[in-house]
Amino acid sequence: MRPLIVTAFVSLDGVMEAPGGEPGYRNAGWTFKDVEFDPAAYAIKGREQDEAGAMLLGRVSYEAFAPVWPTMTEDFAGYNSMPRYVASTTLTRDDPRWPATILSSLDDVAALKETEGGPIIVHGSARLGHALAGAGLVDRYHLLVFPVLLGAGLRLFSEADHDTTKLSLVEHDVYPNGIQLNVLDVVS
Repeated sequence: MRPLIVTAFVSLDGVMEAPGGEPGYRNAGWTFKDVEFDPAAYAIKGREQDEAGAMLLGRVSYEAFAPVWPTMTEDFAGYNSMPRYVASTTLTRDDPRWPATILSSLDDVAALKETEGGPIIVHGSARLGHALAGAGLVDRYHLLVFPVLLGAGLRLFSEADHDTTKLSLVEHDVYPNGIQLNVLDVVS
């Protein structure tokens, strides 16, 4: 079975919304305007591109990334070349600038996990992440935790009442700018 990895930039209080400056959020761009850049903290992103066999996005993230990521051929060469999937009940066709296969249900995602290939990486996609975690489909989290408190905003973890999910810390690092890398496997 292919592991499904949720990767996110997250504030210390759990917000993951608009880290790169996506419009509509008052703290948009918080990863680069509130914390000094340290390339070592982002090494995990290169590793993800090298190791992942496919990318899965929710509709909102896909629609934000599709016009931008294909133009970033140097930074996102791995992501641009791997198969992409969009989990959506409303999207009827993909964006021809960044083709993707549309999955219309969590059952489709579970079936994708049963196929051959490397890990499936999920970027952004807060609502999708909530649904995947609630369905028990997440195997690992790659989190870059930023030393900022943002207050309001879409959170990495759902506030839904569900059973405890145990995690095992398999990798951790702290960078001079205060960012923490946490790689956690889902235990149960």
